[in-house]
Amino acid sequence: MHDPTPDTTLGSFAAVLAGELPGAWTSTYHRGGNNDHDALTDHVWDMNDVADTLAKHTVDHCAVLTRDDGSRLFVADPLGHGEGYLIAAMAPTDAPAEAFRGVREPDGIAVDADPFSAAEDIHYDLLPRYDKALAQVRTNAARLTTPPAAELEHVVLTWSGDALVVDKPDRDDIVQALTDYGFALDAENDVFVLSGDDSAHQAASVRAAGHRLSELGVGVVLRNPPARPALGTTAVAPPSPPVTSPHRGR
Repeated sequence: MHDPTPDTTLGSFAAVLAGELPGAWTSTYHRGGNNDHDALTDHVWDMNDVADTLAKHTVDHCAVLTRDDGSRLFVADPLGHGEGYLIAAMAPTDAPAEAFRGVREPDGIAVDADPFSAAEDIHYDLLPRYDKALAQVRTNAARLTTPPAAELEHVVLTWSGDALVVDKPDRDDIVQALTDYGFALDAENDVFVLSGDDSAHQAASVRAAGHRLSELGVGVVLRNPPARPALGTTAVAPPSPPVTSPHRGR
């Protein structure tokens, strides 16, 4: 008489394997007749032997091992390739497709039917590659979801003789920082000027103003004025290129 009880050999193997792997793993057996096998195989993270086998054979039962951090391993029969089982990493489902760009798949392995030796093979072969690929995907996903940092606003201090000149800022807090440390408004030119009559006092004022602006998230750039030709002079023309004789020397 035919025994209607499904074959749970794979399920038993997976349950023991889960207890032998490093970390906290649980095992879920997906028996034949379920409709979720295709969805599970779609998440197998492999571009080598396991993917080739799954493409050629129909999976009628399998097991999924899940670690407490959400990492998953797919366990299937060898599907026509002898004894033992196929173990493959499963891709995270919460990462955007772009996060996988440039990340090498942690291709799966074939293991013996002994869950104890299989646990060693997974621990030393598959898991290191899996964890590395997961870390790369997580990093990529975080980079994709992090908004670009706003460009730092700058105040430009330009030398004008011995004085430092700043174009009048639009922000009142920047204006306050400048005036608190000695910059005076030149209303006619719409700029703030820090006198250079006392160079030591001027340097201390620049340092103090720079520190205050940094607290406001504003950078300070010290710039020399653009060079100009002296009045009444003409720029020197570049030398003419040498004329080459049409005759060659011997």
